[in-house]
Amino acid sequence: MEEFTSQVDARKYEPKDKHPVIFNTFSDLNPGETMELINDHDPRPLQYQFMAEMEGQFEWEYLEQGPEVWRVAIKKLK
Repeated sequence: MEEFTSQVDARKYEPKDKHPVIFNTFSDLNPGETMELINDHDPRPLQYQFMAEMEGQFEWEYLEQGPEVWRVAIKKLK
């Protein structure tokens, strides 16, 4: 996964705004499109939230895993 329809740099948002921005960006994707998430820590809790709320609707691929920057490709399946 290298081409992204959207990008969210979560480092630019207040903590309370991060997940809503990420989920809204994901929601706006068409099936088959991929967004890039950039963060300053491992977004594992976000991955668990995706798994709980959107099971079977996404693919999650780590592109970079710290220690300073984490990058994740999140593809919309449905």
